[in-house]
Amino acid sequence: MDLQSLANLFATTYNPDPNVQKTGELQIRKIGAQEGMLTALLQIIASDGVEIATRQACSVYLKNRVHTSYILPPNPRPDHVPIAQSDRTALKANILPLLSASPSRSITVQVAATLKDLVAHDFPDRWSSLLDDVKRLLGSGDVREVGAGVVASLECVRAFRFRQKADVLPSIIATLFPTLVTIADGMLNTSPSQPASQEIPAMLHLILKTYKTAIIVNLSPHQQSPESLVPWGRLLFRVVGMVVPVEGVPTDEEDREKCEWWKAKKWAYGILGRLFHRFGNPSQLPSPMQNEYGVFAEHFVTTFAPEIFKVYLHQVELYVSGQAWLGKKCQYQIFQFFTECIKPKSTWILLKPHVDSLVANFAFPQLTFNASKQAMWEADPVEYVRASVDEYENFSSPVSGATSFLLSLASNRTKTSFLPMLQFINTVLRSPTPAQRFGALTMMSVLGPFIVRHPDVKGSIEQFMVQYVLPEFTSQEPYLRSVACEVLGVVTKAGITWVTEENLSNHSRAVALALDDRELPVRVQAALAITELVLVHDSGALEIFSLLYCVQVNFGSLVRDAVAPQVGKVVQDLLKLSDETDLDVLNHSMEAMVDRFQNELLPVASQLTARLCESYLRLAREGLAQQKEAVPDSIDVESLMTDGDDDKVYGAMGVAKTIGTVVSCIDSSPEILSQVQEVIIPIIRFTLENKLIDLFDNMYDLVDALTFRLHAISPNMWPVFELTYDLFKNDAVDFLDEMLPSLDNFVSYGTDVLKARPDYRSKVLDMYRTAMTSPQLGDNDKINGCKLAESMLLNLHGHIDDQLQDIVIIAADHIDKGETASFRLANLEILVNAVLYNASAALHFMEAYKPGFSRTFFERWFVAINSDAKLPRVHDKKLSILALCKLLEMEAGAIPEGLRDGWPGIVGGALNIFKALPQAVAKRKVLEDQLVEGSDDEDEDETRYLNLEGEEDEDVWDEDSAYLEILAKEGARLREKSENAETGDDESDTSEESEIEEELGFFSPLDNINTYVTFKQAMQSAPFILIVLYCSPFTMTIFTAFQNQNSNLYQAATTMLTVERQTVLMEVVTMANQANRS
Repeated sequence: MDLQSLANLFATTYNPDPNVQKTGELQIRKIGAQEGMLTALLQIIASDGVEIATRQACSVYLKNRVHTSYILPPNPRPDHVPIAQSDRTALKANILPLLSASPSRSITVQVAATLKDLVAHDFPDRWSSLLDDVKRLLGSGDVREVGAGVVASLECVRAFRFRQKADVLPSIIATLFPTLVTIADGMLNTSPSQPASQEIPAMLHLILKTYKTAIIVNLSPHQQSPESLVPWGRLLFRVVGMVVPVEGVPTDEEDREKCEWWKAKKWAYGILGRLFHRFGNPSQLPSPMQNEYGVFAEHFVTTFAPEIFKVYLHQVELYVSGQAWLGKKCQYQIFQFFTECIKPKSTWILLKPHVDSLVANFAFPQLTFNASKQAMWEADPVEYVRASVDEYENFSSPVSGATSFLLSLASNRTKTSFLPMLQFINTVLRSPTPAQRFGALTMMSVLGPFIVRHPDVKGSIEQFMVQYVLPEFTSQEPYLRSVACEVLGVVTKAGITWVTEENLSNHSRAVALALDDRELPVRVQAALAITELVLVHDSGALEIFSLLYCVQVNFGSLVRDAVAPQVGKVVQDLLKLSDETDLDVLNHSMEAMVDRFQNELLPVASQLTARLCESYLRLAREGLAQQKEAVPDSIDVESLMTDGDDDKVYGAMGVAKTIGTVVSCIDSSPEILSQVQEVIIPIIRFTLENKLIDLFDNMYDLVDALTFRLHAISPNMWPVFELTYDLFKNDAVDFLDEMLPSLDNFVSYGTDVLKARPDYRSKVLDMYRTAMTSPQLGDNDKINGCKLAESMLLNLHGHIDDQLQDIVIIAADHIDKGETASFRLANLEILVNAVLYNASAALHFMEAYKPGFSRTFFERWFVAINSDAKLPRVHDKKLSILALCKLLEMEAGAIPEGLRDGWPGIVGGALNIFKALPQAVAKRKVLEDQLVEGSDDEDEDETRYLNLEGEEDEDVWDEDSAYLEILAKEGARLREKSENAETGDDESDTSEESEIEEELGFFSPLDNINTYVTFKQAMQSAPFILIVLYCSPFTMTIFTAFQNQNSNLYQAATTMLTVERQTVLMEVVTMANQANRS
């Protein structure tokens, strides 16, 4: 196909006629893998004679083709054709010139993404000239070529930005960054107001973004050297302090924030903050990073950090005095740096004299009620609530930065900063200005958990609430009513002690009335506060209900029966609020109500669930509509983090969790639970049928909860099983971990249906086979597949005879495979389960698989049996004992020839397991007790709130510091393990069995079997000649029937059991006799 025809073909992809589009896309797919296709596209994209839209369509296809086919996965699809070598050569030869000639930003974005994939796969081994070519562009006098060089530099860095191993990126940095800093420095000499300079801020922004991208994981030796640090530091200070003339930026503040000059400033602030936070703060530097960055950190904190502090402080002074404008993200970065300065002694000394001023003049104004908040409240109260309540919506905002700054001061420099901040709050609260009082109460809300715990002020918190908070519940300003609710909720959750019942009653009454406020933000905050009161004060909850619904409730008697209908109404009100706002935090409130008043809500559980399901379906449908919207061809990670619209999905997750809470609360009434199940099944099917993958986890939690608590599978639930199978085989093969509990329940509690439905049994077997053989799945998924097969073998005894051989073959194929001890044990136990299911048939199928394989299996099995740690769990031990019992009952003629010489070791193997079984049972019991009692023992560590010990000005090492230390050590361990694996020096296989822990949520048909009784019965029913082989004369005395009936054999019995094993055997028989008597 000639170039013109190919261009015309790609023009059809944006034709308004969908039929023309479809035809064109099918034709492109048909010819897409042909050699020379990508070379032709490069020519079209570079041609000025072709429409921009067509060239963009070609660039999008080029990017996608390179991304998916330049390097194929290990097991590609049949239609996945690799890119021909001639096209690869053409790509690398033409990509940089194409970047220079790009006619639009949209095409540049696509070509740049293509370049990143080429660099990631071919540099440096197959593209050694790349850096020289990029440097040539950077050194060109042509502004477009320089711009292309800057974009190429960014993509070279992005290709390796997350690479832990410092083998490629340092050379890129050392080669390109000296040129980049020189270019950027020269750009700052150009006036922003000059029309010809409009491309310069964009390039400056990209250069700074390149540097920031390069320090995500490591700081290269070149970047640590003075030759790099000094010029880059000088550049960053110039950008931060640069005065951008008004005529050079938009007048609208939101547009100004997005303009290139302020983007450059944002990246400059971000770089300086990252350098200090990750690499330049010696007191907080994790120990695994000390060798690599310790010297740099000491130099940075003494030389550069004071300069950063001085520059930032000056910018704040200009902003506070109104002499300069400061973007919101820049403000956030300044707050982050000041927050990082609090814990190290060296920077705290710099910050300490300015704390009061920064709190009063920089942090506090962020918390006041300003014109921007007023406009949002009036125009979009839902968005206001989301911004003020939902922490996920506050990413990189100056409000969240100011909040973090105040919290760090309160927790880390308590003795110096805390009481002055409280004095400031008290002073402002005496102000007649409502907006100022709002700020002070917001600050009070931030510091509430600290105030309630501080020994000098916690006694006066009740009086504070009465004097300053309670009056605001009746304020004319709705935002003051809202923040009053917020403060009450915070101090209640933090554990305020009410001395006077009247004060608690007055606050409960006030917040109850606020739930009917005409302003939505007030109602939301009231709902959140009521939730905390309900959780902490049952009496407060009853007072609320009596007020809301005119029911007389004795405050002291706490008559719960009188509250039942009111609790349901409160939850309905919460549902209405949730529907209005889609706030996940309100789902937590509903969960709390449902959990707290289980018995009261039982009669209305079906109606409540139906209402929740309606909310879920609405959110799920809206989320589905968002998914079906056109996906942009290029997505910037930062925009995803700041502008992502996942509210509907998160909201649906929250509602699903609340539904799960309802299910857990009504399991005492199977009849009601069955009704609720029928209400829930349609939302499960809707989610699975529409492949809302983000919600699969929640849905399978519901399926698991319903089927497990009912111990039955209703007819309407079986279509969910069918959907699950179809999804697993197509779109959701990697969701087996989420599906497994539900699948296990289908097998365990749906045995009658499975016994009658061979197609269902085949589906379960196929899922096991797929889990074991799919190249997409790892050891964890294979373990889940083994658990599914084990469930079949244990629950469908006598009904999968025709599938037993397939199961044995699959397990035999993997006997020596797998990277983890967990999988090797799980796979071995499939063969053990096969023996338990039908010992003769299992051994026969093993020999049919490969002559002598049954002996191989026995060798692996008995290595585990005779080890102290290879059968670590109670279930492992019981399974092996019961399977050995089955072997004891086999007739001699059914024993494979290759196993007969080792057959007498079966009893000894069983006794080895019995010896260790009590310890395993005791260990499991301890874990179960800890699980039950764990929530009761979780007392909060007060030291995480207040730092009242030691010298005030010393370095602070807190929970966050310790957490970063743990992460760094774990990262270092994993990197070392990965590097050892690459070089063949990995010796980490020493104690993997110790990582196999008891699964407390795992239930098996073996749980109710007494292995002691079973073993004794097996010994008594075993063929006499085998008993002789197994036991010593001492052992025969235990089995008196055998001794009396077979005295000759008894006399001929060998002494194969040691004294220790004889003792264990006697204990086993004693335990069996005790169990029989009971």
